[in-house]
Amino acid sequence: MKKLLLLLVMSCVGGYVMAHGHEDDDDAKRGTIEGIVLTSDGAKAAGVTITIENTNYNTVADDGGEFNFKMLPGTYTLVATYVGYAPTRQEVTVEEKKTVHVTLRLNLTKSELKDVIVYSKRNSYKINHSSSTLRLDEPLLEVPQNIQEVSAVALADQGITSFGDGAIRNVSGATKLEHWGDYTRINMRGSRASEFRNGMNVTSTWGPLTADMAVVDRIEFVKGPAGFMMSNGEPSGIFNIVTKKPTGVTKGEASVMVGSYDFYRGAIDLDGKFDKDNKVQYRFNIMGQSAGSFQKYGYSDRLTIAPVIKYQVDDKTDITAEYLYQYARMQDGGAAYVYSPTGYGDLPRDFTTAFEGIEPLVLKDQSLFLYLHHQFNPNWKLTVQGGYLNTNKQGSNLWPDSLGPGGKMRRAISIGDAINRSKFAQVFFNGKMQTGGIQHRILVGLDLGDKDNYYDWGQNQILDDDAHLFDIYNPGSGMPYNGLPVFDRSIDLLQRAAAAGTYTSQSYSGVYLQDELGFFDNSLRLTVAGRYTYVKQNDYGTSYDAKKVTPRIGLSYTIDPNTSVYALYDQSFMPQSGLLRGNKSPKPLTGNNMEIGVKRDWFAGRWNTTLSAYRIIKNGALIADPDTSGGNQDLKYSLQLGQTRTQGVELDIRGEIVKGLNAILNYAYTDSKVTKDLDPTKVGTKVTGFSKHVSNGWLTYTIGDGALKGFGVSAGYTFLGDRSTWSWATSNQKDLPDYFRMDGGIFWKGEKMTVNLNVNNLLDRYLYSGAPYGNFYYYQVEAPRNYKLSISYRF
Repeated sequence: MKKLLLLLVMSCVGGYVMAHGHEDDDDAKRGTIEGIVLTSDGAKAAGVTITIENTNYNTVADDGGEFNFKMLPGTYTLVATYVGYAPTRQEVTVEEKKTVHVTLRLNLTKSELKDVIVYSKRNSYKINHSSSTLRLDEPLLEVPQNIQEVSAVALADQGITSFGDGAIRNVSGATKLEHWGDYTRINMRGSRASEFRNGMNVTSTWGPLTADMAVVDRIEFVKGPAGFMMSNGEPSGIFNIVTKKPTGVTKGEASVMVGSYDFYRGAIDLDGKFDKDNKVQYRFNIMGQSAGSFQKYGYSDRLTIAPVIKYQVDDKTDITAEYLYQYARMQDGGAAYVYSPTGYGDLPRDFTTAFEGIEPLVLKDQSLFLYLHHQFNPNWKLTVQGGYLNTNKQGSNLWPDSLGPGGKMRRAISIGDAINRSKFAQVFFNGKMQTGGIQHRILVGLDLGDKDNYYDWGQNQILDDDAHLFDIYNPGSGMPYNGLPVFDRSIDLLQRAAAAGTYTSQSYSGVYLQDELGFFDNSLRLTVAGRYTYVKQNDYGTSYDAKKVTPRIGLSYTIDPNTSVYALYDQSFMPQSGLLRGNKSPKPLTGNNMEIGVKRDWFAGRWNTTLSAYRIIKNGALIADPDTSGGNQDLKYSLQLGQTRTQGVELDIRGEIVKGLNAILNYAYTDSKVTKDLDPTKVGTKVTGFSKHVSNGWLTYTIGDGALKGFGVSAGYTFLGDRSTWSWATSNQKDLPDYFRMDGGIFWKGEKMTVNLNVNNLLDRYLYSGAPYGNFYYYQVEAPRNYKLSISYRF
């Protein structure tokens, strides 16, 4: 990997020298046209085509309405065009080695543009810029890292209503392991990916509640360490869920959805302004859902309410307040699991160990976000944001106390209450400046976070006695012989957690500085950054802290306006609980990522490819100290010797391949192994929880003309090859079989209405994931072939 990294760097510099060492004097004199497209009402206009008259130069304004050209000195005419509207022309003079700024104004109102953009964006899978919550104020093509954006359009086309339903099919290498129904854990590049909401790290051991897509504007996947977002976490990457905000354009959408297993859903999205001056804007989303299950006794009901208010103080400053309430009521947390003494998949898909009358799992999730943006001038911007999240969970967890070889199970159930509270504060500056011939993109940030988690698992009850065991092969009604469980909640959960020691907390503070230096008219960009992070944790009564400076170095080179190559070195760390001999605390687990890649936009930016190769080394993993000569007192000690290496290749393709055909295609090869361990026999063994081969695809074709205009078909698949289980190899280890799922649908998209029928698991395959557990196996089953029919109306 070092050789590949060195080769890429040398190729970038060498390529530049060769290309420019022999360039003629005219090319050396090129200047830059930087521009922005606005509507007649002053709104930024994305997707507008800009051409230079009487030349072959053309581009498309990005999500911020911005564009640029590099031209020889002279006078040119810029032409901005949008489907169905008269072109706008403006003359501009380019001087040698200078930058000229241009503002093009389309002669149409935001309301008129909205009708065109809304219709156009329904077919848009490609996003050119990250959200402001990701802090990177530059095109994704120039960022020295693999970042994939998943649009709300793609999620809607696939019929995805919750993040756990399959949103990860839109990005390479992400896998979902079995989960408890109320939250989703995603693995990427060999370990868990941290979950962010609007740029804030909400990751906890269990939680938060899975985000509903009714409030989601986009999902951003950042591969590898994200030093500009965090440093205290796994080096695999993050996913950032960006919620909907007011746009200042009055519009709305109402939708209904019905589906298999008594699935019913309704949602309304209102976007607009309270006053004529557009100073006070709003966004309001509400969603209600009721669903049964293919498993007996299964159900899930959800409610989401999300009001957002934005106040435009003046042309430079805005303030936004966002509240989100999510309520979920579903079956017991452990009821989705299937258990077998012989292996996976040997019981009917509707099997469950649950029974009628078991108390529901109830979750109440509330969050409040505040944002302030201030634009000092065209080059410097300040963002201040904060958040508060509170998740309250009350329920139980059903689990086997024992399972014999003949299928006789003694079931047990435990209370499963939890409270998660998190507070965040962030301040960061984005700036642009120039020193001599060097351009600078500067990011300076301060992060503060505090998380508190309270749990109660201390009340357990046995449901079946030895004379009346539950038979998994003949379950009957499943009613427990010992009766329904009863838990005592007369004492507040915080007091119960304090008494049992089932409390965890984490507080952290971090300071971050990054400078991206642009050379040779910003065609070669060097990113130099560092972050200082201090973390203090308490894990079930054990307190410890850690601090570390993590560097970040990136190199990106623009080969042509549509192609860039990059190299990256980034670090992360994660504090660990434990005790070493001499009563010393262990050092944090550290992760080092080296990555190279190439990004390219094709056919005037209609679609994009990203190809990357990476290697992540994790050092300092704890293992149990094998020296137990001192008796039981030695069992508390650990050794810090472990190392793992994860490396692989990832390919992502997204966008409009040809007119009417949108595609999302990806593939990832992941190899994750133990490279150092006290036990030599473990060296070379797999790290659990990933698949060596992961490939996804989603295609939609829409007829653009004729009597069938707006009709279309869709098809998608997910393949997981060489799957590892959740836990380490045991004496009864059995590998999971390869996984293949195909989905498809038909739809019609009009100017105001969309009708979409999606059929999941078209081949009706028995699909599951699981792992060995003691002397038996557990697994979770996916639904048989099922459908969802949605009808939405825009107004």
